[in-house]
Amino acid sequence: MRIIGGSLKGLRLNPPKNLPVRPTTDLAKEALFNILLNLVEFDNIDVLDLFCGTGNISYEFASRGAKQVVSVDRSIHCINYIKDTSRQHGLSQIKTFKTDIFKYLQLETDQYDLIFADPPYDLNQIPEIPKIVFDKALLRPDGLLIVEHQSMQNLSNHPAFVEQRKYGHSSFSFFKN
Repeated sequence: MRIIGGSLKGLRLNPPKNLPVRPTTDLAKEALFNILLNLVEFDNIDVLDLFCGTGNISYEFASRGAKQVVSVDRSIHCINYIKDTSRQHGLSQIKTFKTDIFKYLQLETDQYDLIFADPPYDLNQIPEIPKIVFDKALLRPDGLLIVEHQSMQNLSNHPAFVEQRKYGHSSFSFFKN
């Protein structure tokens, strides 16, 4: 796993092998951030990273100048790894929460410029993520929600759906406020 842009570009991270994660591949992450370069001003945005796992996406946003990155995962091992890595590399804008993502979303009241969700592909509740985010108004005006999921899954029935980009077995579905 490496950081592909920003102040920490090229930094290689080696998370423990026993973390319960399926990290976004470097290829898919690079494609995603190439898309985002045309959609988002990274400086001073607030990002919510759901199912953050190793923190791969959180580090990328922090490296590119995000003002705040809130990283949420239910695994204490993932959260501890992110805390340690953030401290080691001076990424003080990353804040972590160990909790169930759906409970977190139900209680969250802050708004974000960008929300990224990378749930386990076998999670039945993936289509609920856009519904909750938009019902709770968790995105600022012109905010963006990105959900990573299996390419065979279709999330286009939500009214805020914009497009789906496929990268092998993985896809990113984009939703705009």
